Amino acid sequence: MPDAVWKLVHQERAALIEDLSHLTDAQWQHPSLCAEWTIHDVAAHLVDTHRTTRLGFITALALARFDFDRQNTRGMLRHRAPTPTETLQRLRDSATRTSTPPAPLDSRLVEEIVHGEDIRRPLNLTRTYPREAVTRALLLQTRTPAAFGGAKELLTQIHLTATDSNLSLGSGPHLQGPTLDLLLAISGRPIALTNLTGPGLAAFD
Repeated sequence: MPDAVWKLVHQERAALIEDLSHLTDAQWQHPSLCAEWTIHDVAAHLVDTHRTTRLGFITALALARFDFDRQNTRGMLRHRAPTPTETLQRLRDSATRTSTPPAPLDSRLVEEIVHGEDIRRPLNLTRTYPREAVTRALLLQTRTPAAFGGAKELLTQIHLTATDSNLSLGSGPHLQGPTLDLLLAISGRPIALTNLTGPGLAAFD
């Protein structure tokens, strides 16, 4: 099973690297969906997540006084090269790694898919993700507490229904739409709400 997940992760990394390789300098500086981060910043953050180890994560978090945002910013700055070309090479060099922080392996799919969309959507780029990859990422987010970037508590307030699969989970007012947009919405990306329907939208007001 781990090998199958890593195959999906590496597939997503390769696809994003291919998209990034065609960007102009102006596009690299375009705002991403991550607040205050450019496309270049998100790419550098992904280099950091590719290279993260269990011990390294714990050490970095302690040095950041257990502030996840501070830890992420420090990691991004550490791996952000002076030019996009250099950062892209760092991304290539780290893309086949199989190191992880102390988190479920499917968290690597969340990182690649959500941050992939943080980059693609502002640039009007699209990707058809493997259904298994998006579904696994969504299911993990619904099991992960909000304190760790998930939406476990939210699923006690809304019922998610994917219109492109048989996935249905949660309790409360219904929220329906494509699996990818459900994943982005519960991962804090309001842009995805325009593709969703149902009374469950009120939970995001």
